[in-house]
Amino acid sequence: MAPALRSTPRPSTPFLKSTFPQTRTLATSAGDQPRIRLGKTAPNLQAKTTQGEIDFHNWIGNSWAILFSHPADFAPVCTTELGAFSKLEPEFDKRNVKLIGLSANDLTSHGRWIADINEVAGTDLQFPIIADADRKAAWLYDMVDQQDLENVDEKGIAFTIRSVFVVDPAKKVRLTMMYPASAGRNSAEVLRVVDAL
Repeated sequence: MAPALRSTPRPSTPFLKSTFPQTRTLATSAGDQPRIRLGKTAPNLQAKTTQGEIDFHNWIGNSWAILFSHPADFAPVCTTELGAFSKLEPEFDKRNVKLIGLSANDLTSHGRWIADINEVAGTDLQFPIIADADRKAAWLYDMVDQQDLENVDEKGIAFTIRSVFVVDPAKKVRLTMMYPASAGRNSAEVLRVVDAL
């Protein structure tokens, strides 16, 4: 048998108005919040890359951009990821999206690494890779795992995690992805989310 319908409205619940505050606050302080949020202007940076020095915002120009980071040159996962992005670069080009990688090594290492990527992946990598041996870009974009603040290299610098930032022509961050250094990314998924944006 179906329950009878209530013929009179439920009484109001005045405790709801007095129990919940009228203003919203964050659970953590602003200083502990992520520095890069969706819709925020992407931090600009001056960087040495495999294609010369760049001003990131000027380099983006009127295009979209994908900045993606890697913990180290020659790591097997990093090498195959960059090879996969290189193979998909024509698809990103069709969408007016520029690719730029970042790895925590110097330019000399990057040059040898690109040759290795091309050989392993059977590709011809054309996009620039930022040399971030001092981790300035990694810190600026918060590309560091909390546990890696104690897991440092011989220079005492934290390793870089795998991050992806999609930046629009207005230089606004439209998407972020963060992965631990041990997990690889799917370049086709990055292309899919670009289409969704």
